[in-house]
Amino acid sequence: MSAERRPLTVLYRGPLSSCNFDCPYCPFAKRRESRAERGTDRDALARFLRWAGEGEFQPLSVFFTPWGEAMVRSWYRDAVVELSRMPHVRRVAVQTNLSGPMTWIDECVPERVGIWATWHPAEMPLERFSARVGRLRERGISVSAGIVGTVAHREAADRLRAALPDIYVWVNAVKRDPEAMALGWEEVDPLFGWNAQAWPSLGRVCRTGNEVVTVDGVGDVRRCHFVPDVIGNLYDRSLATALSPRPCPNATCGCHIGYVHLKELALERVFGDGILERVRAPLHQTDSSFSQH
Repeated sequence: MSAERRPLTVLYRGPLSSCNFDCPYCPFAKRRESRAERGTDRDALARFLRWAGEGEFQPLSVFFTPWGEAMVRSWYRDAVVELSRMPHVRRVAVQTNLSGPMTWIDECVPERVGIWATWHPAEMPLERFSARVGRLRERGISVSAGIVGTVAHREAADRLRAALPDIYVWVNAVKRDPEAMALGWEEVDPLFGWNAQAWPSLGRVCRTGNEVVTVDGVGDVRRCHFVPDVIGNLYDRSLATALSPRPCPNATCGCHIGYVHLKELALERVFGDGILERVRAPLHQTDSSFSQH
């Protein structure tokens, strides 16, 4: 297969690092950027979109995993729409708190968009959050919803599960807090056990660095968010030759956007086409044994 027709998934994390929410468990809570910083982020994203539009890799999937909240920024909303309209783009997904404007959903190609939506109970009423999830689903957009598994969120997680009975609701494990970890989250998220672990990964085969990469605002490419070594750059055309199967150099992997790409876990059987936005595939398309973990 030529480099021009090689499939690739890119996790994009530009310089944006601000958020409109004030969650105590997040280092980016209520951080505000200067106009110059916003301009730098906007320019970096525009450059990335130009690269994506050239179609060097096909099919292309893009997952926005920002340090902060991207969808309150017009340039990220426009980017999701633009990418969804590119014929060689299979999926464009984004992590978001769903607080931003929603008009973009009427402009995108919905079957190519995925939303990983996190509910922050102290910042948004459940009724508003669940209504926004409903609007996305009505539009035909793939969406998962979830919550950070803190002690303070245990009752809220039950309410979220009840409000969204027909979608997968995930819980992000707070592994540093034994009290929080013991609160029976499997009642909300039957796959919580997967996120609660630090998976042994040293020397294990992973799709990152070969089929999946992360990219920052200047185009530097790393295998994933958890390995700092730069393996190439989008804009000097070194990426195609840099991609190759790589064993993981880390002892463990404990974040969903990392361990989901460990080949031995075979989590594509659980998430199918929704693997980026964390949407479970229909049960008849998956191995039901995964729900027991």
